[in-house]
Amino acid sequence: MKRLAIALLSCGMLCAPPVWAGFDEGLAAYKAGNFAAAYKEFLKLANRGDAGAQTYLGIMYDHGAGARQDTAEAVKWYRKAAHQGLALAQANLGLMYKNGRGVRRDTAEAAKWTRKAADQGDAMAQFNLGLMYDDGEGVLQDAAEAAKWWRKAAEQGNAGAQFNLGLLFDSGQGVREDNTEAAKWYRKAADQGHAAAQFELAEFYTKGEGVRRDTAEAAKWFRMALSNPRGDDRVWQQAQAALDALPAAALQPRTPVYTDRDSPDLNLDPQRGEQ
Repeated sequence: MKRLAIALLSCGMLCAPPVWAGFDEGLAAYKAGNFAAAYKEFLKLANRGDAGAQTYLGIMYDHGAGARQDTAEAVKWYRKAAHQGLALAQANLGLMYKNGRGVRRDTAEAAKWTRKAADQGDAMAQFNLGLMYDDGEGVLQDAAEAAKWWRKAAEQGNAGAQFNLGLLFDSGQGVREDNTEAAKWYRKAADQGHAAAQFELAEFYTKGEGVRRDTAEAAKWFRMALSNPRGDDRVWQQAQAALDALPAAALQPRTPVYTDRDSPDLNLDPQRGEQ
């Protein structure tokens, strides 16, 4: 079961307020795409010890925005902010160690910094720490620990963690097998546009696992996975094959069946008007 860590690059999640004048100007410039101006402001503040500015500088060096790309320089600034306790910097430093970017690859060091961020409630760090426990990378392999960290991230709305937690409940790894719980987490991820979760949810509707069997609902989710630009060839091919295998009736649009209680208001009494 291959799961990829996704680097947390969103700069709106800094959790320590800036203490130096000029941070707001740098942030505004960054959001406007004026990276040269942002770099100038952040560099001044970073040199004075502002952890938020240090983290932004790390991100800019990491991705060559406003400065030439230099992953070693990115690591330097992430480390300065991480030592001040900033969760985003700790999470990103963990990823640099995990992937060997700008620093020698060291999975134990990656796990150390990722855990520091995860303990502060950083959802992406919690997701990545779950990956580490699932794969036994930098820590002893432990499906129950993976489930614990993915649940924390999933409850914060992390779609990747929601999907992976669904996989664990589906297979009974690290948790008691529970198709209803698996379907719940697949749906949460699917509702956020996670293509693989959309496919798995469709499979559940096809088989009646964790949900009432409903081939029309299955077809809906297979189509969503098939048209999802976030998917990959494997998901798209499987979704197409599953869709082709469904009975023709499942592919027809549903006709609403109304009761007396919920039938459309035809307004047959022209004297009544609006209620």
